[in-house]
Amino acid sequence: MITVVGTGTGAPPPEDVLAGAELVVGGRRHLDAVRLPGTAERVVLGPLAPALDTVAEYVAKERQVVVLASGDPGFFGIVRALAERFGPERLDVRPGVSSVAAAFARVGLPWDDAVVASAHGRELRTAVNVCRAHPKVAVLTGPGAGPAELGAALRADPRILVVASGLGSARERVERVTPAEAAARDWGTAVSVVLCLDETRALGPVRAVAGPLVGPAGWALDEAAFAHRDSMITKFEVRALALARLGPRPGDLVWDVGAGSGSVGVECARLGAAVTAVEKTRDGVERIRANAAAHGVDVRVVHGAAPTVLSDLDDPDAVFVGGGGRELPAVVTACARRARRSVVVAMAALDRVPAARAALLGAGLECDGVLLQSSRLAPLPGDVTRLAATNPVFLLWGVRPAARDEGVVQ
Repeated sequence: MITVVGTGTGAPPPEDVLAGAELVVGGRRHLDAVRLPGTAERVVLGPLAPALDTVAEYVAKERQVVVLASGDPGFFGIVRALAERFGPERLDVRPGVSSVAAAFARVGLPWDDAVVASAHGRELRTAVNVCRAHPKVAVLTGPGAGPAELGAALRADPRILVVASGLGSARERVERVTPAEAAARDWGTAVSVVLCLDETRALGPVRAVAGPLVGPAGWALDEAAFAHRDSMITKFEVRALALARLGPRPGDLVWDVGAGSGSVGVECARLGAAVTAVEKTRDGVERIRANAAAHGVDVRVVHGAAPTVLSDLDDPDAVFVGGGGRELPAVVTACARRARRSVVVAMAALDRVPAARAALLGAGLECDGVLLQSSRLAPLPGDVTRLAATNPVFLLWGVRPAARDEGVVQ
């Protein structure tokens, strides 16, 4: 058996486990904190592959192996790699208190409704976008993805960061800072986890299912679900296909450009994505904020005209472009050059379709589209029903080939 012991934020490993160990694997601080048998070989964890090869040699000879890890090793920890290599049946896992649980305990908050994102060995942008979209997030940090980098990315967001360092040790420190304050400091290597909180919503309602809400009960909502001006809103039939092509999900950043009422952006936020809405009219900005608040989601609203204001925004995974005007080709070009996955453009004017398509193709995206025409049921006197046609809308979408090849786009 391979005994995997979680330590660092809880009690030390049981002495009887270590007494029989012939190989002990762990981080240097874990190995230095325990008394090992004189005959046991030590392997300090660095690159994982060589350590697993050494473990395999001992397992093949049926010799006892102990792996020391931080907190709960089954939670974003080494248990996954060990189970994949040796099989779950060979593992005796003895979890400790995870750094996430300990950090929330230190600030007196429940975490059954928290989202946990790992930036250790992964792109920081995913964790950043989760922090933008959710009110309670724990971020597991790593080199180049610590509190300073997280704070720098979240300067424009109304969040508080709780930086927990050295949890379970004599040097434990838990500090509340703004993103700007976090960005200005050198935090060293002892950071265990960073909590990103919207403190106005940190105590959510009692829930029966842990974790973030899986998704809304419905989407492509009726236009009546949004405040809008003179029916200037993306109709639900168009919104349904647009959402399918955008594919918003947790960890994504979506731009809603020429947002109007913000209906597309709000729906993307309801599906878990971080959203930046760009709107040039002041009343539109307030309307988007009101719609986001009404649906209980975070949408960052930028007041200004595209494409000018787009240069200051982080690169998006997907972009929805609504509205039109003479600037449409330039807007689509700017969006298509920076979108990591897809761009969706909605147009009511036939004349604008060729230029928008050329802009998508010119940026190296694969382009497709459809003309959507729908007729809705409408009552007539005498308790009968007719079909009422809605205005036809062209929907074009461009997909980056690399994203399709990686299976990111359906």
